[in-house]
Amino acid sequence: MSKKTKWILLSLLILIILSLIILFVFNKLSTNNDSVKTVRSMVEEQKQKEKEFETEGFTIDNPNVILNPYGNSPLSALIIFDTEKEVPVTITIKGKDELTTYSNTFSSAKKHYIPVYGLYADTNNEVVINCDGKNKTVYIKTDKLPEDMIVPTSVYADKENLDNDLYFFTPSSSGYTCAYDVNGDVRWYLTNYALWKIDRLKNGHMIVSTERLVNSPYYMTGLYEIDMLGKIYTEFSLEGGYHHDYFEMENGNLLVSSDDFNSESGTVEDYVVELDRKTGNIVKRFDLKNILNMNDGKSENWIEYDWFHNNSVWYDKKTNSITLSGRHQDAVINIDYDSGELNWIIGDSTNWSEEYQKYFFKPVGDNFEWQWSQHAAMITPEGYVFIFDNGNNKSKNEEEYVVADDSYSRGVMYKIDTKNMTIEQVWQYGKERGSEFYSPYISDVDYINENHYIVHSGGIVYVDGKNSNQPAGFSPNATLVSDTVELLNDKVIFEIKLPTNNYRVEKMSLYNANEQFSLGEAKRIGSLGKTKVDETNHGSIINAKKIDDEYKSHDIDITKEIDRLVFKGQFKKGTKAKLVLYKNLQSNVYDVKVSKKPYTALCVDVFTEEETENGIVVTKYVNAEGLSGNYSIYVKINDDLYNTGRSVEF
Repeated sequence: MSKKTKWILLSLLILIILSLIILFVFNKLSTNNDSVKTVRSMVEEQKQKEKEFETEGFTIDNPNVILNPYGNSPLSALIIFDTEKEVPVTITIKGKDELTTYSNTFSSAKKHYIPVYGLYADTNNEVVINCDGKNKTVYIKTDKLPEDMIVPTSVYADKENLDNDLYFFTPSSSGYTCAYDVNGDVRWYLTNYALWKIDRLKNGHMIVSTERLVNSPYYMTGLYEIDMLGKIYTEFSLEGGYHHDYFEMENGNLLVSSDDFNSESGTVEDYVVELDRKTGNIVKRFDLKNILNMNDGKSENWIEYDWFHNNSVWYDKKTNSITLSGRHQDAVINIDYDSGELNWIIGDSTNWSEEYQKYFFKPVGDNFEWQWSQHAAMITPEGYVFIFDNGNNKSKNEEEYVVADDSYSRGVMYKIDTKNMTIEQVWQYGKERGSEFYSPYISDVDYINENHYIVHSGGIVYVDGKNSNQPAGFSPNATLVSDTVELLNDKVIFEIKLPTNNYRVEKMSLYNANEQFSLGEAKRIGSLGKTKVDETNHGSIINAKKIDDEYKSHDIDITKEIDRLVFKGQFKKGTKAKLVLYKNLQSNVYDVKVSKKPYTALCVDVFTEEETENGIVVTKYVNAEGLSGNYSIYVKINDDLYNTGRSVEF
């Protein structure tokens, strides 16, 4: 090798080293050291709280009484003490009368962790503990109810025909997930924002939604398995999130109403998954776009991206089938669990394609009416189809629409013959109540026993004193009512009216024989999936601007949750906003859509004058899956790239 060649190679090597040094310096200058604020999850919070649950040194004469032990169930307490031998414990929570007094016996143990449910608010509650033949009375003082707690406007209770179960409600507009006794007193509530269905699993625990959104307006990250103390046993995360309903299968798995946010169609509420309770894996998927024609049977509420609007999931073991409720097609459908193929459709067949006509039933018998914009479809033990018929418009033809003031909602039960494809209406309640019972959205029916039902008209809306067809939130001067009726042999035995709108109601006991309280860290299973990277750029971004008044005007807030980064900012329509995560000379760029309707069933992308002038708050979630290490955070607003000065560790 000649000296000239050696010199050229040496020069190239020096140039490469200098370039690497320069890139290293630029990368160092582009890397931020200050971490974003971390928001602790409920799972993390409860792990910390359980460290204080001491039994040692506490006896039945001097128990450790912890009010609201997990910080999210204010009318609950945990009583802790030791005994020398294994003995059972019975507690009694004194109420105002026999039907509001509750007792429960717990299994034998030496270390006793006794959950106390059903305390009254703003009361020095009397709780009697019976242990090994000895009674001990403790008094547990609770705080007042929150100012925005919903209390009944009226309660009717035929106490001779009632038991001491409670009525559990989930909110739709305002209020809390809570339970009322037969007197209408609040005896339990959660302070975390739990939406959609609330029900008990076979193990006595309950399932509620997480309090975290995966997409607006109401798609949650998944589900919590909790007890009434508010302790989380498992958090289930789903890539498509959770909305409206779930069903516990015989094998313990959960059928969940979810979404496919990665689908090319961009549609919502047309996707159901089966979640493995042990692993969090999705073991089965049902995409309704592969089963139905999206453009068939349109109701007034039909929109392209929310064409079906599934609001209930029910599995029937006898027929090995799944029943779903499509509000925006006025259709209750049934599909085969194994194949996913369509079995039948309940509803008016007007405006449906010829290929689907064979799946509809022919009405027989007297007083038959179809259901409209229905909710909460289920199969009863008798094989009947039980539905809340919201009753919107009562026609597929706009010129025949029935106005809200002349409409009514009802619980309705149909008997179907799948061999002869006939349908008969065998029971209904609500039509006789007229427009006062008219709920244009949400609502529920529940089967308690034969001839014993609950009909929950949860979304009654009045605007200027007249019934409205629009859900709460569309009119600023709306009056809301939630009217829940319990019927036994066609007689009303309980009715509670609340000045709000409620999604679902379940009648359940305060304690469950299968429930076992236990300490220990909650499991977190499942996945939110990988967030789509819209583009990847390479090289240093040292030329990014420092934060200025323009950046500050967008009121940008960035926080870190246990499994994702949360970006919020206020932007005007038409603004191009991007979130940039930078690491080792590579930038992952995520598009932040300035829109009111990326995935929404109720809103449309129309800005008010105020929103046009000031902009709207938008949120971008970047999931931790697929990311590793420390990322510096940049924000691009139109053509300007800003360095936030913050970083995030995954």
